[in-house]
Order: sequence, then C-alpha cells, then structure tokens
Amino acid sequence: MDALARRQYAKLFVPKLYSVLRRGYAWPEFRADLLAGLTVAIVALPLAMALAIASGTTPEKGLYTAIVAGFLISALGGARLQIGGPTAAFIPVVFLVIERFGFGGLILCTLLAGLMLIAAGLMRMGTLMKYMPQPVVTGFTAGIAVSIFSSQVKDALGLRMATVPGEFLGRWAAYIHDLPTTQPAAIGITVISLAVIAAQRRWRPSWPGFLIALVTCTFLCAGFALPAETIGSRFGSLPSNLPIFELPHIPFERTSELLRSSFTIAFLAGAESLLSAVVADGMTGGQHRSNCELVAQGVANVASALFGGLPATGAIARTTTNIRAGGQTPIAGMAHAVFLLLFMLVFAPLMRFIPLAALAGVLLVVAWNMSEIEKFRHTLTAPRGDWLVLLLTFGLTVFFDLTVAIEVGLVVSAFVFMFRMADAVEVSPGVSLLDEDGGGTVPDESAHPPSRLPPGVEVYQFAGPLFFGVASRLDDLFNQFERPPRVFILRMRLVPMIDASGVHALRNLLGRCRRNGTVLVVSGLHGQPLQVIQQMELNPQGGGLHFVDSYEEALALVATHYRYGNGPVVLRAEQS
Repeated sequence: MDALARRQYAKLFVPKLYSVLRRGYAWPEFRADLLAGLTVAIVALPLAMALAIASGTTPEKGLYTAIVAGFLISALGGARLQIGGPTAAFIPVVFLVIERFGFGGLILCTLLAGLMLIAAGLMRMGTLMKYMPQPVVTGFTAGIAVSIFSSQVKDALGLRMATVPGEFLGRWAAYIHDLPTTQPAAIGITVISLAVIAAQRRWRPSWPGFLIALVTCTFLCAGFALPAETIGSRFGSLPSNLPIFELPHIPFERTSELLRSSFTIAFLAGAESLLSAVVADGMTGGQHRSNCELVAQGVANVASALFGGLPATGAIARTTTNIRAGGQTPIAGMAHAVFLLLFMLVFAPLMRFIPLAALAGVLLVVAWNMSEIEKFRHTLTAPRGDWLVLLLTFGLTVFFDLTVAIEVGLVVSAFVFMFRMADAVEVSPGVSLLDEDGGGTVPDESAHPPSRLPPGVEVYQFAGPLFFGVASRLDDLFNQFERPPRVFILRMRLVPMIDASGVHALRNLLGRCRRNGTVLVVSGLHGQPLQVIQQMELNPQGGGLHFVDSYEEALALVATHYRYGNGPVVLRAEQS
C-alpha cells in the first residue's frame, strides 16, 4: 500500500467529532448540544435501568453502559448525531449468556464482540450491512419484541417467582403456574405507567413520557405505601460514584462456547448502529462513515466491558430524540453521557424507590414499538420466499435462540436469492430477437436465424448473471446436441457478472469443446465478466477459444476463418 492509499484508508476512520471541531465550533452550537444532551439523558435514564434489569442484571450496569459506551460512541464514531448505549435488541442474548455463563461470561462476550466490530471496521465491512435482507431484520426484530414482552410479565403482574426461565415456553409455563401470586398493586402500577406514556404521546409528544411515568408511579407507590417490589427491595441502593475499572472472573476457558453469542452481539451492534446512522442521515441530510462507526462501536463495547457494563450500540429512538431536540454535533452525545453520570451521582439514593412494575410498563411500550406490526404484516404479502424467511426467523428468535435465527435466516435468504436468480437466468438456443449490437429492443427475426447459419455452427445465448447457482446449466449445454458442432457461439452480452464458479463452468465447457474438436466463440462480454475471465487466466489458446465484441463479429469470424465440409474444422491464422 503506497502513501496515497494509506492516507485514503486512514480518512475512513476520522471521527466526525474531529471534522466538526476542525471546521470551527461556536457557542450557539455548544448551547444547542447541551440542551439536546440533557433531553436525551432524561429519556435514556429510565431506559438504561429498565434494559439492564430485563437483561438479568442490576440497573447500574445499564447506566454504566450508557455513560461509558455512550460517550465513546459519540467521541469516536462516524455518525455526527449518533446516541449510543444499551438497547432492547440485546436483551434475549444477554439474558441467556448471563443465565448460562454468569456475568463474567457476558464480559467476555462483550469484549469479543468489540474486537469483532473493530476488525470488521478495519476490513471495511461497514458497507456490507446494508445488504441485510429485510425479512431477516423484521423477523428477528419482531421476535425480540415478543421476547421482551414475555420477560416483563413477572414484574408487570407482580408474580412471586424466584427465577424466570430463559426459554420462551418454559417461561410461560412458569407464569401460568405462579399466576395465583399476582399482586393487584403491581398490575395497577403497570397500567398507570402505560396510561401516562400513552397520554403523553397523544397530547404532549415532546415531553419525556418514560421519565414522567416513572416519577408518577414512584410517588404513587411511596405515597400510598403500595405493596409493590422496587429497585431497592430487589437490588438494594444504587451506587452513587463513578464507574470504576474492575473485572469479575472471566471464563476464558469457555471462549469457544461463547463465540456464537459474541458474533450475535457484534452483528446486532453493527447492524443497529449503522441503521440508526442511516436514519439520522435521512433526517439531517448528512453522511456517516460506516467503517469508522464500526470501529467506534467496537472500542465502546470493549470499554463498557472493562467497566462492568453491557453491550452497546447506536439507539435509533435516542438518536432521533437528539436530532429533534436540536443536537448539532457529536458533543451532544458526549453531553448526554455526562448528564447521565450527574443524574446517577445526585439521584441514586432516590432511584431505589422506583417500582419495577413501572419499568415493566416502559419496556412493554418499547416492545410494542419494536414489533413494527405494520411492517411485519406488509412483509407477509411478499412472495413466498420472503414471508418464509420472515416467519422462520421470527419463530427461531422466539422459541430457540437469536443466534440460530440470524444464521438460519441469512442462509435461507441466500438460498431464496439463488433460486430466484437461477430462475431468472435464461439459456436459449438460436439467435435472440434483440438487437445485440445496438442494445435496442427492435425485433429482427430475419437476422441470421438458426436455419440460415452455416452447417455445423450452433448458437446459444446466456441471459443473466453466471454465478454458482446456475453454472451447471453451462456445463450441461453440450448435452443438448446429438452431434458435437464444429463451431459453438456462446452469446454473453446479457451476462452482467460472472463469479469463479461461472469461469470454472466456462473452462469445463471449453474442455468438452476441445475434446470434441469444437471451436468455442464467446461474444459480447462486458467489463466485469471479461476482467474476471482474464484474471482467472482463461485466455484464447491454440485457436480453440475466441472472444469477440459482438455476435456479428462472431459470424464474421466463422465466415472468414473457417471452412466446412466432412472433415474437421480448420483454423486459419487470424488477421488481427
């Protein structure tokens, strides 16, 4: 890599914060960023605690994540107004990791996921995230929403259960078994929390509904001495000090067992952060640096793990809140983290009185927002392959495991794509009715129909990408002939791309032609197929293979350089 290439590569990872400060940063922008950061912090405070509790850990872990990871994502990221922190997408996988491997296992998972994200960014894989099939995204997002809803039933109803099973069916079996222990006070608080959030969204959409719901429910619970479980009764008092660098026991010996969960966390962090950045770009007209964003997400997750936090990513809801609140630069996201730290230091003694049923109400709303029911319903009207992928991913997410759901969803989507591409490819004998040379659409049925071709000459046209899913069709072309032709013209003007399998199939076809004394003429190759064929060293050798620009040139080559009779084809020396 020369100096210019190194400089261009380095530019991919320049944080937006550096670009903003280099252009100049004035007091009006700083004031707007502070107000936006305060607004987002008020929204993020209840969410951070609720998400941590739903993930099977203590509420301060969510705050640590929002503070440490949120600050670094904004400071180092490639999206100008991205807000980072814990999100609901991580709840199912984090819950299962903690249940099976303890919190130390989660720390290791988050560290590995962070390293994966850094590597993905350095390898410039950020642009690949946009190719994620929509049915897979919709399927696992809706599945996560169902899992979040399922995880909140215990606190929403106030069930007296020692533990909540991680599996969906086992969880609901336990709920039904313990249904007689329902607490009316908890149900009432949940209903009030939902009602306050619904009212805020209807009449005061700019107000922080989650925080208002928590404050309202906390005052009602404390003022009327309602017998409802609170943060303090389950977890004790929250720490009112800075997050400190400390590591629990990390089971490094179980690294191989945690790799799949680490990959899932890395995938979710990368996909959600880049999706959030795309949403922000659409709202502001900006343009994010995807690979820089992945590196920042990786660094933030490593740091979050080292400070005892949870996995983090860009949060769409908090990012849009930041934009609507008037955020101007990444300093708004950094300010949001600082305000969260101040809230924890000042209000930690009061947070212990927050009822868990109120937090359950907040997460029920989050689950509803994530479900995207209209998008789910709309995808069900898509072709069969798409809704099959949607339902498969959704079902595996809910009933089995998010990692399995993503893996199977991607694999099935790839097979559906290959099937459709293979179905779209046409291999037809004779001469196409399209005007190949001019690229027009005017039929020319008299232009060299098969009946007027010289004897011993066969023509086939391949239309569509020549990739591994259809390469066998090229292999089978020779089986169409009762007697091997003397010259075989393969028209490839309608082939937009070719992969290694396609070149291999073309090489096999050439081998069969040579064994049968047939000259292969390939016409109309475009740039990408021609480049790949030359790169893989499939070159004309010994006159058995010719590449020409058009079908007309192929016919001219046949007429000029070959004679026909009962004997073998004789190749004359080419003129040019």
